[in-house]
Amino acid sequence: MRVHFTVNGREQEADDVWEGESLLYVLRERLGFPGSKNACEQGECGSCTVRLDGIPVCSCLVAAGQAEGREVVTVEGLAAGGELSPVQQAFIDAGAVQCGFCTPGLLVAADEMLERNPSPSDADIREALSGNLCRCTGYEKILDAVRLAAARQEEAV
Repeated sequence: MRVHFTVNGREQEADDVWEGESLLYVLRERLGFPGSKNACEQGECGSCTVRLDGIPVCSCLVAAGQAEGREVVTVEGLAAGGELSPVQQAFIDAGAVQCGFCTPGLLVAADEMLERNPSPSDADIREALSGNLCRCTGYEKILDAVRLAAARQEEAV
């Protein structure tokens, strides 16, 4: 089957997609968006998180055909015009990136949460990131990064 959808604001098309092929596979292997990581393939780790029509989803659990006519935003789509998004820059500045495997999913989830809730509490941040596992950082720097991004966005307003 042929699947048409928008990825990071641009129309995309994938040919010869088989019925059970995941959105993650199509994004990474067919369309060249390697940011979303393939880790557990069971929706348990969050490394493959993308936004589907604005909602964070594990792209390993979404059949590519389900994306037909819909909008997908990957970690690559967070940056605009060559500039990192506030949350991407905050992750760098706070030292929240270590091996980088979980980072794309955390960034997508954090970005969505900050869009929805620009002044999150620690509980809000923890809830928004609860589906994303990290084995390197112990999470404190990740929480610091999201707090920093929120503070910077608040200052900019």
